[in-house]
Amino acid sequence: MQTIPDFDGSEIWAIHTTLKERYGRDIEVQLADSEVKLNTGNKWCPTVYWYVDPTHFVIFKTALGRYRCQFFYNEDEQFGTGVEEFGSLGECIVTLLQVEAKHKA
Repeated sequence: MQTIPDFDGSEIWAIHTTLKERYGRDIEVQLADSEVKLNTGNKWCPTVYWYVDPTHFVIFKTALGRYRCQFFYNEDEQFGTGVEEFGSLGECIVTLLQVEAKHKA
């Protein structure tokens, strides 16, 4: 079974940079692993998590260069972007932030 590579330095940098541009300050991100249901079954995926009151955000790396994302307020209020999987981390995070901003408005 092939494992999914962790987020690398350039991916983490892209996330930090995008968040700083969006919020005007540094946002702490945490690395984790999450069990995600993929077409091939459940798999442990590298995950980036951050929180900006009152919203939690996650990006899952589902394969090399493939990403899924969602935001949530609690376990009963979870939202996606309408895109199942992204081939670009930049597109993934920007879309996630845009959808959350529209939802908040």
